[in-house]
Amino acid sequence: MISATKLKSVDFYRKIPRDLTEASLSGAGLSIVAALVMMFLFGMELSSYMSVSTSTSVIVDKSSDGDYLRIDFNISFPALSCEFASVDVSDVLGTNRLNITKTVRKFSIDSNLRPTGAEFHSGTVANAVKHDDEVDEESVEGSFSLTTHNFDKYVHQFPVTIVNFYAPWCSWCQRLKPSWEKTAKIMKERYDPEMDGRIILAKVDCTQEGDLCRRNHIQGYPSIRIFRKGSDLRSEHGHHEHESYYGDRDTESLVKFMEDLVTSLPTESQKLALEDKSNAADNAKRPAPSAGGCRVEGYVRVKKVPGNLIISARSDAHSFDASQMNMSHVINNLSFGKKVTPRAMSDVKLLIPYIGSSHDRLNGRSFINTRDLGANVTVSSIFYMKNL
Repeated sequence: MISATKLKSVDFYRKIPRDLTEASLSGAGLSIVAALVMMFLFGMELSSYMSVSTSTSVIVDKSSDGDYLRIDFNISFPALSCEFASVDVSDVLGTNRLNITKTVRKFSIDSNLRPTGAEFHSGTVANAVKHDDEVDEESVEGSFSLTTHNFDKYVHQFPVTIVNFYAPWCSWCQRLKPSWEKTAKIMKERYDPEMDGRIILAKVDCTQEGDLCRRNHIQGYPSIRIFRKGSDLRSEHGHHEHESYYGDRDTESLVKFMEDLVTSLPTESQKLALEDKSNAADNAKRPAPSAGGCRVEGYVRVKKVPGNLIISARSDAHSFDASQMNMSHVINNLSFGKKVTPRAMSDVKLLIPYIGSSHDRLNGRSFINTRDLGANVTVSSIFYMKNL
């Protein structure tokens, strides 16, 4: 017969002894410590799960672009003239491409970044501008000196007024001065301003007439501008319509250019003076920038090595005053590689919500110099590229 003791041994719901269910002060302390530790460990694990970590690794680029990377850009410079805006590329392998024009377009803009006309075309400029070999130290002053007070008077008095905007410290201006004064003397003898009055050569010292030079968007020295009576009118954006001379600067070339301008002047109507029928003159002159700013857009293909994309004021025949240059700019677009369609980018952002903070981070950003022009002004804008 089975005893009661053996029967109790198969009880699945045994009672716990009373002494094990009684609360104690030491047990409460251990319970509190254990609960705090568990909460801490849970918080650490949750924080690690929710955090985003970035890892950097070097991999071999197997994209379809091969050894080159495309960089698209659209940058506005409210105080840099399209006449001198240059896009340059250099890298650690020795590549040095200056003034890229094939895939770059320029548009004149005003200080408010509004376009003021059609695309600005730089045209072809000779690598070396010719100057007079022999300098006459006793050259006679043949050109008229213009100031803010008499500039408009001369420009509206003569059918053609050609002005040399210069700075005394400029080496290119010093080389131009003898041939310019000699040319002015020759043209004055052939076409006396009082008797003939068709053309006059003048000059403006930009170190003395800073406001006048800024009004005509002069940023490089020397700048030879051609003003025609009745055509140099201000538009609603406040810019001028005139031309710049980019030809050789020796006396013979200057005199020939001036003669072509005079020959093209119709006696019956000075309004037709805007059209120059001479091919030689057309090659030497082009429309001057209609405003003081420039929007530079386009793309360049660079090697996938560390390098620089530089936008600066550059010219092989002009000098610049760094204290007067203002390279403030607004980045409308700056991207690397193939363009991603908006639909594909929206899908990616849905899958990876954190990609939006690192995509097109420079777009729409402004880098504006609000201080007075001084030694701290940046002469060029440099975007550093490091690609592997």
